[in-house]
Amino acid sequence: MKTFFTSESVTEGHPDKICDQIADAVLDEIIKDDPKAHVACEVIVTTGLVLVMGEISTESYVKISDIARNKIKEIGYTNPDFGFDYRNCSVIVAIDEQSADIAMGVNNSIEHRENGNEFDKIGAGDQGIMFGFACRETEELMPLPIMLAHKLTTQLAKVRKTNELLYLRPDGKAQVTVEYVNDKPKRVDAVVLSTQHEPQIDMDTLRSDILEKVIKVAIPASLLDENTKYYINPTGRFVIGGPQGDSGLTGRKIIVDTYGGSAHHGGGSFSGKDPTKVDRSAAYYARYVAKNIVASGLADKCELQLGYAIGKANPVSILVNTYNTGKVSDEKIAEILPNIFDFRPMAIIAKLDLLKPVYSQTATYGHFGKANLSWEKTDKIDELSKWLKKVKN
Repeated sequence: MKTFFTSESVTEGHPDKICDQIADAVLDEIIKDDPKAHVACEVIVTTGLVLVMGEISTESYVKISDIARNKIKEIGYTNPDFGFDYRNCSVIVAIDEQSADIAMGVNNSIEHRENGNEFDKIGAGDQGIMFGFACRETEELMPLPIMLAHKLTTQLAKVRKTNELLYLRPDGKAQVTVEYVNDKPKRVDAVVLSTQHEPQIDMDTLRSDILEKVIKVAIPASLLDENTKYYINPTGRFVIGGPQGDSGLTGRKIIVDTYGGSAHHGGGSFSGKDPTKVDRSAAYYARYVAKNIVASGLADKCELQLGYAIGKANPVSILVNTYNTGKVSDEKIAEILPNIFDFRPMAIIAKLDLLKPVYSQTATYGHFGKANLSWEKTDKIDELSKWLKKVKN
C-alpha cells in the first residue's frame, strides 16, 4: 500500500517562532538565577510591536525588553528595510504574578498533603493530556518527514547567516511530502520551500540557489529522484515577511514543535513555560519513555499518552499504543512503566534536569530529535530489555 505524508517546519524568523524564542529566552534568564521560579510567558508580535505578557513569580530580576531586542537581533531582524527590526520596534511588558489558586496545587500536591512524601510535593500545574512518540524511521527515532523539514529550515538559516546567499531575509518555511510503501518511507515526493528575500533578486536565480544549496544539501540524494517535485517560492515573490507580513503568537506552531502530525497532540504548547507546567515537562518525559521503548526493541513504533489533574502528582492515566509492533501487548507495557519510570512532576524535573536554562535551544527546529537534550537519552534500555526477557520467558 502506497501513502503520502507531509510535515512542515518554519525558520527562526517566522513570526510565531520569534514569539517562542523570546518567551524561552525570558524563561532561561529567569531560571538561571531562580530555578524555583514559576514562569508562564507569552509573546505577540506584529508590525513594529512586541507584547510580552503572562504570569511570572520569581525572586530574580531580568530586563525583559532587552531580552526581546537581543533575541530579535540574533534572529536577523537588524534592518528597517525588513519591515521589523530590533532597534525601532516597541516592546510592551505586561506581566503579573502566578495565580495563588494555581500555586496552591502546584506547590503542595494532593498526595503530599496526604502522605508528606517530598517527591510528591509538586503537583501538576494544570489538567491536560500529553503525548510522546518514537519510531524507527530515522536514527533520532523520529518521523522522517518532520526531520527532513527541520533540516531544510536549518540549512536555509545557515546559508542566510553565513552570507552564502546574501539576498535572503529571516522569514521562511518548508514542507516535505514522503512516500510510504507498506508504512515504510521510500522517497521524497515533494518539497515546498518559501523564503523571504530582497526585492531585486531574480526568481530563477533564487530557485536555482535554493535547490542546490538548501534542498540538495539537507535531503539525502537517495531520497530524491526524477519524479520528486519542487515548489520553491511558488507565489513568485516573498519580500514582505516576518511580523510586517503576519502577526505572531507563542505556541502557534505546536505540530512543528513536536512530530509534524505523525502523532497525536494534547494541545498544550511548550515555550515560555517552566517545568512545573506538565504541558511541557510531561510531554518531554513522554518522548523520553517512548524513545526508550523503541530503542530497547520493545516496539518499532510507540505513542504514549499521559493524563494529569491539577494539583495531583501522579498521572490519572497512562496509555501505550505500539501500532501492533510491540513484542508484548500494549496493556502489559503500560502496566510495567510506573515500575521503571516516575511520572510525578518533581521526579520528571529531577530526572531530566529541567531547572537549568536549556529552553532557548528548543524554541526553533523542534523540541525532539536533538541529541544533546536530556529527554533524548536512552538510558532505560537495559531495564526494559530485562523486563521483556522476563515476561517472554
